[in-house]
Amino acid sequence: MAASPLGTASPAYPFRFDSGRVCLDLLATAHPAERLDTVLRLRSWCTGVGLVPGGTPLLAADPGWLAAFRELREHLARLTRAALEDGAPARGALDRVNALAREAPPAPRAVRASDGSLIRALHAEPGCAALLAVIARDAVDLLTDPRSRAGLRRCEGDNCPLVYLDTSRGRRRRWCSSEVCGNRERVARHRRRAALARA
Repeated sequence: MAASPLGTASPAYPFRFDSGRVCLDLLATAHPAERLDTVLRLRSWCTGVGLVPGGTPLLAADPGWLAAFRELREHLARLTRAALEDGAPARGALDRVNALAREAPPAPRAVRASDGSLIRALHAEPGCAALLAVIARDAVDLLTDPRSRAGLRRCEGDNCPLVYLDTSRGRRRRWCSSEVCGNRERVARHRRRAALARA
């Protein structure tokens, strides 16, 4: 599970899969249905993927944030689709992601925890533009690095649109999740073999 530069991704996060990049995690929030449907869920997503350290309240988050994150997600979907299909990226999407990446991301700092260890915190509670900048910069890094871009994969599961960064040995990963789509494929394969054996 990849962490963002600002926080640590939470293993207990309920709707995250191991995409390998925070920008791809944002894409996953549209499947199987809209997951960024409330401000509370957006705050949870930001903490869950490590966009902000745990305990960051994001009190300024409002419905405008939801619209901004969803808009960025649409631009990222267009750019990712173009990268997967070796096509030219949609100009408007590229311009918007580049514009968002220009903003300053939240400034991290090290603080002492109650046990004396150092933990990551932010100098101030981030605004929407700063958080979008983290995701947009991650997308720019991913899409401009030939090695990373070559590892982009779309899940081979039936009707699964999720995209992930394949960092497996030999680049053999086929599914967004071995436990979900991979298991469905294994069950379907077993049923096909059983049906052939009966016939």
